[in-house]
Amino acid sequence: MATKVTVFNNGPLRIEGEFSITDASGAEYGLAGRTAIGLCRCGLSGNKPFCDGSHARQGFKSECAAKELPPPKPTV
Repeated sequence: MATKVTVFNNGPLRIEGEFSITDASGAEYGLAGRTAIGLCRCGLSGNKPFCDGSHARQGFKSECAAKELPPPKPTV
């Protein structure tokens, strides 16, 4: 299954499929075999980078509609 990322309005990023998540130093988070996970988008989670539902309790609002990105800039 290809990895799929869904941006939930007023909520987290949901990642589904085969993936790994690493911290800034490259150490991998232990996901205990999960193939779907929510990542915090509001910055309020007590379990960052994972979503713990704080967005709902704190009234986080952010709606994102799909759009086309411009082509990448050429590398020099």
